[in-house]
Amino acid sequence: MNRRHVLAGSALLLWVITACAGNPLSSVRVQLTLIGHSSAIRDIVFSPDGKRLATASQDGTAKVWDATTGKELLALIGHTAEVTSIAVSPDGARLATASQDSTAKVWDAATGQDLLTLKGHAGPVYRVAFSPDGKRLATASQDATAKVWDVSTGQELLTLKGHADEVLGVVFSPDGTRLATSSQDATAKVWDAATGQILLTLTGHSDAVVDIAFSPDGKRLATVSDDQTLKVWDAVTGQGLLNLSGHTGAVEGVVFSPDGKRLATASYDQTAKVWDAVSGQELLTLKGHTGPVYAVAFSPDGKRLATGSQDKTAKVWDLSASP
Repeated sequence: MNRRHVLAGSALLLWVITACAGNPLSSVRVQLTLIGHSSAIRDIVFSPDGKRLATASQDGTAKVWDATTGKELLALIGHTAEVTSIAVSPDGARLATASQDSTAKVWDAATGQDLLTLKGHAGPVYRVAFSPDGKRLATASQDATAKVWDVSTGQELLTLKGHADEVLGVVFSPDGTRLATSSQDATAKVWDAATGQILLTLTGHSDAVVDIAFSPDGKRLATVSDDQTLKVWDAVTGQGLLNLSGHTGAVEGVVFSPDGKRLATASYDQTAKVWDAVSGQELLTLKGHTGPVYAVAFSPDGKRLATGSQDKTAKVWDLSASP
């Protein structure tokens, strides 16, 4: 099954501040519910200063929001198909998007100006990620490759070939020397970001590996899968460290907290979960969406979690009182 295709619905053009979430496991509140996309929200990310949120949607647009008030600040319009992923540069000045139209784009984050269109993939682009210095962009595609691009010129620097099926996720290590990819072929790989050499192949999931994340210190990798599990690996040796289950549907998104102590996951079971990244203990289950949850993002201070869903909304959760 293609992980980036879901059914869409009609739009409501408004934003709502929601009082609370009915989560029986904690006192976590929903601070904001962002409503304005006309279809599923596929990805979500905070700006480096935590003041803005950016969302990517199946409606073919990306949007930028005030992360405190929920006000829509920008709509990025230019792709001709679903926007599958969005990333913000480390300095917050640029945004990058990936799309089913087989391109990635780079935008001015303040004005919404379309700065670059990256063409080279032979199929839909599922994921986009900036390098830590903001000079390179990585893309993952249905064409079974990942690519690395020069953000200033749009030049294609590397094509990573080695997966046997669609590449669903891609991320740079915190020091920018490695790339990690996840694939429909049920594996994840770690690559040398300069040469494209495969350093590790991680096997253990029984279905598509949908998303992948490095810990802030670059020593661990987290992967999530259609097999409904979350795994944590040693990012140097490939040794499996944790194998976590608890979701009752495919797990679509994963992210480490800024301090590396927690993990958050998004699932088809309409929930997000927060886990202890060392012990594997499940800390929270966040309930409130009415459709599959596709994406999760911690705020830079780790006190908020943002989620994006097939229900066409994004939510911001207050984690300050949580474990």
